[in-house]
Amino acid sequence: MEKYFGENTPKLGFGLMRLPKTEDGGIDIEQTKQMVDKFMSAGLSYFDTAYVYDGGESEKAAKAALVNRYPRESFTLATKLCAWMGASDEKSAKQQFYTSLERTGAGYFDYYLLHALQEGNYKKYDEYGIWDFVKEQKAKGLIKHWGFSFHASPKLLDKLLTEHPDADFVQLQINYADWENPEVASRANYEVARKHGKSVVVMEPVKGGALAQPPEAVRRIFKSADEKASFASWAIRFAASLDGIITVLSGMSNMEQMEDNLSYMKDFKPLDASERETVARAQKALADVNSIPCTGCRYCTAGCPMGIHIPDIFAARNVQLVWENMEEGKRMYASAVKDGGKASDCVACGQCEGACPQQINVISRLKECAANFE
Repeated sequence: MEKYFGENTPKLGFGLMRLPKTEDGGIDIEQTKQMVDKFMSAGLSYFDTAYVYDGGESEKAAKAALVNRYPRESFTLATKLCAWMGASDEKSAKQQFYTSLERTGAGYFDYYLLHALQEGNYKKYDEYGIWDFVKEQKAKGLIKHWGFSFHASPKLLDKLLTEHPDADFVQLQINYADWENPEVASRANYEVARKHGKSVVVMEPVKGGALAQPPEAVRRIFKSADEKASFASWAIRFAASLDGIITVLSGMSNMEQMEDNLSYMKDFKPLDASERETVARAQKALADVNSIPCTGCRYCTAGCPMGIHIPDIFAARNVQLVWENMEEGKRMYASAVKDGGKASDCVACGQCEGACPQQINVISRLKECAANFE
C-alpha cells in the first residue's frame, strides 16, 4: 500500500504556464515539442496547465506538443477551472471544463483543480456549485483526481479541507523563500494539508524564477556548498524533499532550464542534513533583502483600470533593491510604462490586491515605485 496518494509519481512536473515564445509573442510550439520529448524521454510524465494560461493557448499547446504525439496513458495531465477569472456566471464557469477538454483533446484529466482559491474568491466556487460539478465529472470518468490550488491563510485551508474532505489533493506554493513568510505561509499551509491527510502538488518552487537568480548573499552560500549545482536545483530539491509530495511543478521556458532540471530530478535524491543546513542559511540571508515578492503571474493586470503593467514595474524595483542597480532599474521602468500606466497612475481601486496570490500590498508598493522612478 502506498504511504500517501501519488507517492510513485516522478517528483518533477512540467508547468506549462511559462512556455517559450516566438518573436511575435505566441507560444513556440516546435521548441515546446522538443522540451516535451526531453521530459518524456527522462521518464517523467506530469504536465500542468490551466484554462486561463496564455488566454487558452497553453492548453492548445499541450494538445499540439503532447496529446497529439503520445499515447494517452503515457502521461498525466492537470488543468484548472477559474471561477473568478474568465467566468461571469455558473454556466460560463462550468463551460471552462468542456472547453479545456476540447482544447487539449485529452479525453479526460488525470488531475483537475479549482484554480487559485483565496479569501476574495473562494465563495465563487460555492456560488457556482463547482465542488459538486467536479465530483460529477469524476463519477463520469472525465476526472481521475480532483483538488484545488490555494493562495491564502492556513485558517481558510483548514476550513476548506474540513468542508470538502473528499478532495484528493491540494496544490500549494512551497519554496524556501516563503517557508516562514507569514503572508504566503508555505510551512503552515503544508502542515494543514498533511494534517488532513492530503498529498500536495508544489507550485512556484523557484518563486516565478526569482530563486534561479537569487541575491548575491544567497549565491555565495550555495556556491560555497556546491560550486556546480544551479541555484534553481536547491529550490526544487527543497520542495521535493518534503513528505507527501506528489510532484513539484517547474514552469520551464527553454531547453536550458529543462536540461538543468533533469540533471538533478531525473534521479532525484532528497536533501541531506548538510544541504538542509545550507538552505537554512540561505533563507536567513534572503530574509534580510527587502524585495517585492512578485512572481509575475499577471493576475493583477487583467482588471487594472489604468492599464498598469504591475509585474514589470515591480521587476524594475527589484533590480534596484536586490542588485542595487539604479540605472538598469530606471531603464526597465521606462520600458514597463511605455505602453501602459505609470506607477503614480494607480487609483487605489484594490482589484490587484484581491487577485494577488502573494498577498502583496500592491498599492503601497506602487507608491514606492513612483517615488523612486518618477
